[in-house]
Amino acid sequence: MRISRAGKRAGLSMAATLPLLAGALALGIPSASADSAPGGRDALQGTKPAWATTQADQGATADSGKVSVRVHLAGRDAAGLAAYAAAVSDPLSSSYGKYLSADQAQARFGATQQQIDEVGRWLTSNGLTVTGANQHYVSATGDVAAAEKTFSTQLHNYRKGSRTYRAPSAEASVPAGLGGAVLAVSGLDNAPHKSSQDEVLPPPDAVFRNAGPFSTYYGSNTASSLPGAYGSKVPYAVKGYTGKQLRSAYGAGSWTGKGVTVAITDAYASPTIAKDAAEYAKRNGDAPYKKGQLRQVLPADYTATEECGASGWYGEETLDVEAVHALAPAADIVYVGGASCYDADLLDSLNKVVDHRLADIVSNSWGDVEANETPDVAAAYDQVFKLGAVEGIGFYFSSGDAGDNVASTGTKQVDVPSNSAWVTSVGGTSLAVGKGDAYQWETGWGTVKANLSDDGRSWTDFPGAYTSGAGGGTSSTVKQPSYQRGVVPDSLAKANGKTRMRTEPDIAAVADPNTGFLVGQTQTLPDGSLGYDEYRIGGTSLAAPVIAGVQALAQQAQHGRPIGFANPGIYARYSSKAYHDVTDHPLGAGRDLAVARVDFANSVDATDGLLTSLRTLGKDASLTAVKGYDDVTGVGTPAAGYINSFR
Repeated sequence: MRISRAGKRAGLSMAATLPLLAGALALGIPSASADSAPGGRDALQGTKPAWATTQADQGATADSGKVSVRVHLAGRDAAGLAAYAAAVSDPLSSSYGKYLSADQAQARFGATQQQIDEVGRWLTSNGLTVTGANQHYVSATGDVAAAEKTFSTQLHNYRKGSRTYRAPSAEASVPAGLGGAVLAVSGLDNAPHKSSQDEVLPPPDAVFRNAGPFSTYYGSNTASSLPGAYGSKVPYAVKGYTGKQLRSAYGAGSWTGKGVTVAITDAYASPTIAKDAAEYAKRNGDAPYKKGQLRQVLPADYTATEECGASGWYGEETLDVEAVHALAPAADIVYVGGASCYDADLLDSLNKVVDHRLADIVSNSWGDVEANETPDVAAAYDQVFKLGAVEGIGFYFSSGDAGDNVASTGTKQVDVPSNSAWVTSVGGTSLAVGKGDAYQWETGWGTVKANLSDDGRSWTDFPGAYTSGAGGGTSSTVKQPSYQRGVVPDSLAKANGKTRMRTEPDIAAVADPNTGFLVGQTQTLPDGSLGYDEYRIGGTSLAAPVIAGVQALAQQAQHGRPIGFANPGIYARYSSKAYHDVTDHPLGAGRDLAVARVDFANSVDATDGLLTSLRTLGKDASLTAVKGYDDVTGVGTPAAGYINSFR
């Protein structure tokens, strides 16, 4: 489940297109990118978006238009930050595990007060009004003319799809005299528009219920009265796996995550999360929450609630919290909500985690496609990820719910920020947990859907049309990080050209909504009242908190020592008993798999009839799960040996 701005349900796998402007640079290379510019200035590379072309140019933006910018600060030592973040995360480095406290990280790598003040004075001297300042950025507002003077570039209007947005006509620059204090500037382009008014949160989304019949575990209930597929009858989809089943599948053993804190970042905040989480745990056999085990860190105000589909994010938070607790029932959970679904507010949430070292592990189930990234905010994201790495904090991002993104965007591309070399990208699988909670197998998550024919004797246009699947593939902007060398085959790493590039995901867990997780949430009932209900759900934003929960168990096994940025360790365990090596044909070459699913036509009850469909497993657009590393499941999913490998 990845939340879109509209909060729209899409077959219980929420397709995500958040207005993020994120990206990344190669591991170990500073993300600040200032080159020489005329007149003793430093150019800020990447401030002119790729879509701001000559052909799309609609002319100059009016001088009186309003601009709000953030000048992101590079800190004391951007190159040193990248180098230390890499060393402290590398098991082969003498600096491995020698993490800094939040105060130490700020003192060594953060911006100085002098830098903050100098940037503020420079902005003010050019006619902009400083609206805020901290160790990460200085924000300012003003008219277009002042912004053009400040950053020595002209702002023009450009067509982007069916809309027109403002953007620089040439790269922005800053005075060389600022001494490298500026990392990047964001806000000169305004795609998409960000709301700024104070708003109150809406009530929960309308109730969603699964119909039935169900399987209680994979294969327990065969759809004998329905047409077969691939040479045999198929089982009904599971009602929704619970923590007991997932803990068994991923080798949790007796580990509980005690002593570990997991943070979750999303936008907004569910007003019923504490009650819902407690009720879900009671109903489904999870340990009750102890006092203070679940807490929230929230902004003073919320913005863009309608644009971002605020109520849709309640289900995201609920899924994330309940999934982490199901896998790691003794871990503390801190939810850090963003004021909106836009970059600036999500960055603020991530910065809160790092600035106050609120957690060891951070689960993030949001993102956008790489074509929407811009290098300016990419640098800001990578900076917080690197600061987290030096403090021993690991960030986990869902890889996406639209496979290669061709069906949703027309272009084969990966998702961001999961393309960053400094985060763990989590892909998705279809999971079969059998009788006695025994792990049977997994495929890559990829769904092709065929509806039952009117006469009930066949599947219409079998196998049907692609609906969703785990995101993955090869980045067009991020170079291959060192930890992927020798593991990711060149057929993937060089998919976009001669240069080896970052490939995602890194690791995977259950994501398919048809073999998904049971979640409990207060929703708006048909009569307008609020009530608690439970339903099955999936998406790589299930996979991300599941992996975060597993990592909490692994950190406990490591005697509580933080795992930190996990990718070097994840790849060091490649091709070992630590992982299930997931393929799309676990029962043999050419043996395809599917489940039958029955849904309420109105998503609530049988009043308007039932919809019966066949959902395939392991058919993820152009992506395939094969033996070894692949771009659907990465190195695989955690097996019984994974957690114990940290002891």
